[in-house]
Amino acid sequence: MAVQQSKVSKRRVRTRHAANRYKGVQVTLCTNCGEPCLPHRVCKKCGIYDGRQVLTIKQDD
Repeated sequence: MAVQQSKVSKRRVRTRHAANRYKGVQVTLCTNCGEPCLPHRVCKKCGIYDGRQVLTIKQDD
């Protein structure tokens, strides 16, 4: 039977386990225009964040 050389800390074990569960950043849909955008970021298409107009986006005509 193998004998453990030294104690593996909870942090090291949990970090190793968490690395296998990470799926990357989940893309969400903008509530205003429906375009895919990163969570907790201003939508690049319409410039709205949390229901407020934060950026003014120029329309390409």
